[in-house]
Amino acid sequence: MAGYPTDAQAKAQIIEAGLKIYQRGLVAANDGNLSVRVGDNALWVTPTGVSKGAMTEEMLVKVDLEGALLEGTRKPSSETRMHLRIYKENPDVRAVIHAHPPAATAFACAGIPLDRPIIQEAVVFLGTVPVAPFALPGSQAVADSVAPYCRDYRALLLEYHGAVCWGETMEQAHYRMECLEQLAQVTLHLKTLGCDRVITEAQVKALEGLRPAWGIK
Repeated sequence: MAGYPTDAQAKAQIIEAGLKIYQRGLVAANDGNLSVRVGDNALWVTPTGVSKGAMTEEMLVKVDLEGALLEGTRKPSSETRMHLRIYKENPDVRAVIHAHPPAATAFACAGIPLDRPIIQEAVVFLGTVPVAPFALPGSQAVADSVAPYCRDYRALLLEYHGAVCWGETMEQAHYRMECLEQLAQVTLHLKTLGCDRVITEAQVKALEGLRPAWGIK
């Protein structure tokens, strides 16, 4: 299990990743939220109502695993309960990113999982990406909807909503979100081409065998 980052490291990681996902168009307006766990009962999370491309460290909020405020003056993201549930369900997780990447969100809205092995890196980094059922944004239902997937998957589509990725570091969670959007875009391109080719089962097994060497559980 990865160790916890310091408060300073966690805040810097959130700001950097937030700017990157905003610049890449994986979120719009005030969409999305990010968090980093810094202790057995503490994490830093983005505030509500702030563009991920215009955050400062002073805006971030520290809460415990029940959502109680520990530090900060702003209101935590409305999706904090989803982050908390992911950390509770999978103790190895140290960072969570929720975003609305356009192509991946299209699959989420269509209720179509990204489960076809078509890109080698996506097989290694992500594996299968299922769809969690519809839940109202910011509700406890969202947290409940993601709970069954937190241990066996690395990324998840949220029906009619967007996507969430997690990892042992913020860098890993961020890379998974980028990989997820690329997988969705390539899947759409293949559909346009009328192509139905996939990586063979034997090749998938070989790719999955690379995960330990690549630092992926």
